Amino acid sequence: MRPVEPRPKEKRPVTVRVAVWSARHPWRALAGWLAFVVLCLGVGLAMGTHKATGEDYRVGEAGRAETLAAEARLDREPVEQVLISARSGPLTQAAAEPAVRDVTARMRKLPEVARVAPPVRSADGRALRVAVIMKGAEADADDHVAPLAAQTAAVQRSHPELRVAETGSPSVSVGVDTQRGDDLALSEAIALPVTLLTLLAVFGSALMVAVPLLLALTSIVAAMGLSMVVSHLQPDAGVGNNIILLIGMAVGVDYTLFYLKREGEERARAGGRLGPEALVELAAATSGRAIVVSGLAVIVSTATLYLATDVVFSSLATSTVIVVLAAVLSSLTALPALLVKIAQRADRRAARRAQRADRRAARRAQRTGRRPAPRERSDGPGRLWRALLRPASEHPARTLCLSVLLMLALAAPALGMQLRVLNKDSHSREIPALQTYDRLTTAFPDLRVQHQIVVRAPAAEAAEVASALRELSGRAQSDPLYAKGVTPLVKTSRDRRTTTMELSTPHKVSSPEAIASLDRLRTDYLPDTVGAVPGAEFAVSGDVAHDTDYLAHQDGKLPLVVGALLLLTFLMTTLVFRSVVIGLIGVALNLLSAAAAFGLVVVFFQHGLAGTLFGFDTAATSAIGSRVPLFLFVILFGLSMDYQIFVVSRIREAALRGVPTREAVLHGVGASAKVVTSAAVVMVTVFASFMFLHLAEMKQIGFSLAVAVLLDAFVIRVVILPSALTLLGRASWWPSRTMRRAQSTLPVP
Repeated sequence: MRPVEPRPKEKRPVTVRVAVWSARHPWRALAGWLAFVVLCLGVGLAMGTHKATGEDYRVGEAGRAETLAAEARLDREPVEQVLISARSGPLTQAAAEPAVRDVTARMRKLPEVARVAPPVRSADGRALRVAVIMKGAEADADDHVAPLAAQTAAVQRSHPELRVAETGSPSVSVGVDTQRGDDLALSEAIALPVTLLTLLAVFGSALMVAVPLLLALTSIVAAMGLSMVVSHLQPDAGVGNNIILLIGMAVGVDYTLFYLKREGEERARAGGRLGPEALVELAAATSGRAIVVSGLAVIVSTATLYLATDVVFSSLATSTVIVVLAAVLSSLTALPALLVKIAQRADRRAARRAQRADRRAARRAQRTGRRPAPRERSDGPGRLWRALLRPASEHPARTLCLSVLLMLALAAPALGMQLRVLNKDSHSREIPALQTYDRLTTAFPDLRVQHQIVVRAPAAEAAEVASALRELSGRAQSDPLYAKGVTPLVKTSRDRRTTTMELSTPHKVSSPEAIASLDRLRTDYLPDTVGAVPGAEFAVSGDVAHDTDYLAHQDGKLPLVVGALLLLTFLMTTLVFRSVVIGLIGVALNLLSAAAAFGLVVVFFQHGLAGTLFGFDTAATSAIGSRVPLFLFVILFGLSMDYQIFVVSRIREAALRGVPTREAVLHGVGASAKVVTSAAVVMVTVFASFMFLHLAEMKQIGFSLAVAVLLDAFVIRVVILPSALTLLGRASWWPSRTMRRAQSTLPVP
C-alpha cells in the first residue's frame, strides 16, 4: 500500500489531529478511553448522587408559602398513613383494635417516627387509618421510610385476616423511583437487542456491529459517572439516568454510523491504495467535523433549558449535555483506534482471501482460457432512494407544497394541546403505595388535597390572624368545593408571627374542582379575611398550588427558551454552512418537524388513540405532561441538527467541487441515504422502547421522539429539504463567497 503524503500539521483541525494520533497509537487510545470511563464511574460512585431537595422545586406563590413556613419551622411534616380494612365485609372493632395497637406500638419504637396519631374510622365504617408522623423534612422522608414499611408488613403478617397497608408521599416517591429503575432495565432489554439486529442488517458483520454498541454503552457509563459528580453542582431531579440512556444510545450509535459510513466510502474510493491510518484521517476531516458540530448543536440547543430556571429541566439539560460530550469524545478518540485495528485485521484476512481467489482464478483460466471480468461497484443510491428522490428533483414546487401541507395537517391537533403536571393521579397503579392511596382516598376523601395557607404578620396581630382564619374556615365549610366536617389543622410559630392552616378538598389533585378551590381561596377568601389584617402577607401551597404555579412559571419562561433556541440554531447553522438561507431553512424545518410530532402526541395520548392501539391507561395519559413539549422542542431541535448537518454537509461538499446545486442535492441525499436510514431506525427503536415504560411522561417523550425522527429522516430530509434546495438553486448558499466562486463557472439555469 502506498502511504498518503501527510498534511502540514498547522493546517489540520483538532479533530483530525486527535484522530490521527489515535490511529497511530490505537492501543494507547483505547486504553485511555477505557481508563476515562472507569475513572468517571469510580469517582461518581465514590461521590454519590446529590438529589434535589424540596427547596429546589419551589416556584411561584406555592414556593413563597413553603419558604415562609420553613423560616418559621412550620414545614409540612412527612406523614405515612397505615390503612386497616377487612378483606370482606365491614371492619369490626374487635378485629381492628389489636391491629391498631400493634401498629402504634411498632411505629413508636422507630427512631424515624416523631409520633403516632389516634386511629380514625372512615364514614362508612369499612376502614380505619393510623397517621404516622415522621421526623425531619418532607423532602428527606423518602430515605427513611423503609423501616416503617417493614413494620407495616410485619403487622400484616400478624393479622392475615385483615388488609394492612401503608401509603403517603414518602412511600409513593419510593415506589415511583423503584419503578423508574425497573423501567430503565426494561428499556435496556428492549433497545439493545433491536439496535443489535438493526446494525447487523446494516453491516452484516458482528464485529462492526459491536463497534457502535461498545462506544455507545461506554459513553453512557462514563456519562452516568460524570452526572453523579456534576449533581453536586446541579442537583439531580431523579430523571438523569433515563435521559442519559435515551439520548446516549441514540447519538452514540448515530455518530459512529456517520464515521463508519465515511471511512467505508474512502476505503472503496482508494481501492486498497491507502492504509488504515490515512483512511481514518480522511474520514476525520469530514465526518469527524460533522460529529463535533452535531454534538455542539445538541449541547447548545439543550443548554437553553437552563433558562427555564427549573430543577427538572436543568437536570434534563445536564444529563443530555454530559452524554453527548461523552459520545463525541468516544467518536474522536476510541473510534479511530478501533477502526484501524479492525481494518488491519480485515486487510490481513482480505490478503489471504485474495491470494486464494487468485490461485482459483488462475486454475479456472487455465481450464477455460478466459479471465473473469472485474466487478463494478456502484456508489450511488439504490433504486428505492432514486424513486423517493424523484419527486423532489423532477417536481420540486409541487412536492414541497404537498409535503409541507401534510406536515401542517399532522401539526394541527397541537393547537388543542392540554398540559398538566403529572402527579399521583397519573402514575402507574402497579405501585403498591398508589393502590393503597386509592383505597385510602376513597374511604377518606378529605385526604386527597390539602391547601396549606401560610400567614405572616406582626406578633401583635396574632389574634386578628386567628380570627380571620376562623372566618375563612367557616366560609369554606359552606362551600361545596371544600371538605365538610373536617377541622382545619392550625399551627402557630413560637414568635406568633407565622400561622399555617390546612384546608381539605375532597377532589382529585388534577380535577377542575380542586383547581377552582385554589383559585377561590387565593382570589376571594384570603383577600377578604386575612387580607384585612394590617401588615399581613399570605400565600397558599400544597399539591394543587404547586402544580398550578409550576405551569404558570413554565409558561412565563417559554418565550425566552424558545426564542433563544431559535436564535442559536439559526446562528449555528449559518456559521457552519456560511449561508443565511440554509440557517433559515434549518429553523423552519425543525419547527415543522416538532409541530408535527406535537400534533401526533395529542392525537395518540390526549385523544386516547394510544389506549386503543397499545392498551395504555387513558386515565394516566389523557393529558400531556407539562414538561414534555418544552423538553421535546429543545431536544428535537438538537437531534434534527444531526441529520441537517450530515446531509447538508454532503450536499455542500459536492457543490464546492463545482457540481450544480440540483445534482449536488441528489448526490448528497443519495450518498447519505443508507446511514441516515440506519441511524433513524436505531433512534426510533431506542425512543419507541420508552413507550412501554410506566411513567406517563416517559411514554409521551419516547413516542414523540420516535415519531419526530421518522418524519425528520423520511419526510424532511428526503422530500422537503431536497425540494427547497432544488428550487432555490445557487441562492441556497447566499452569501457564501466560497460557494459563489465554486459555482461561478457553471451556466445559469
